[in-house]
Amino acid sequence: MFDSYLGESILARAIKEKKIKVNFYNPRDFVRGKLRKVWPDGNISSKIDDKPYGGGPGMVMIADPIIRAWESAVKKSKGKTKTIIFAPGGEKLDTTFAKNSAKKFDDLILICGRYEGIDARVKKITKALEVSVGDYVLTGGEIPAMIVIDTVSRQIPGVLGKIESLEENRVSSGEMYTRPEIYEYKPAGKEGKVKKYKVPKVFLSGHHKKLEEYKKGEEK
Repeated sequence: MFDSYLGESILARAIKEKKIKVNFYNPRDFVRGKLRKVWPDGNISSKIDDKPYGGGPGMVMIADPIIRAWESAVKKSKGKTKTIIFAPGGEKLDTTFAKNSAKKFDDLILICGRYEGIDARVKKITKALEVSVGDYVLTGGEIPAMIVIDTVSRQIPGVLGKIESLEENRVSSGEMYTRPEIYEYKPAGKEGKVKKYKVPKVFLSGHHKKLEEYKKGEEK
């Protein structure tokens, strides 16, 4: 799931230039005992989920394989580490969180849940911080993990090339323009006049103070 996202653009370059490194640990590789079964044909099945105590729908991810995978990640870490589990009710991910994470920690261990969730003892043992990327529920923690990788990586010196590329350090505005200065548009398949859409004069003025005021909504 991560291959295409990490294999393109800024993150791909950051990985190639060794500004960041992303390792993967599959809980199925850490299944042991009765949860791991070798069939007569040589195939191996690894059980990583089970029915929840107390009833309810769905399945819950078993603690042991995740803990073993987490231990392997911690062992390979050479600096200060923080473990994160994704949950809708967790601490909201924002730019401040990303900046602090990049500054305070050398490694982030991101635990991606599936099914109905992860056995709560994983959080207790790993002392993980629950993080939310929004007030909604996703199929798994992979997309939130990609978001964390992206937002935190942007805060690492050299990843963006120029510090000016950090949009959060500039005046934020959803209104931006590029060439041409006048864009002529006529709906496809419809009769009528061509409508012209012009770039607001303030964007062409070269007056940075007025432009900032415009973006802040102080100038109409």
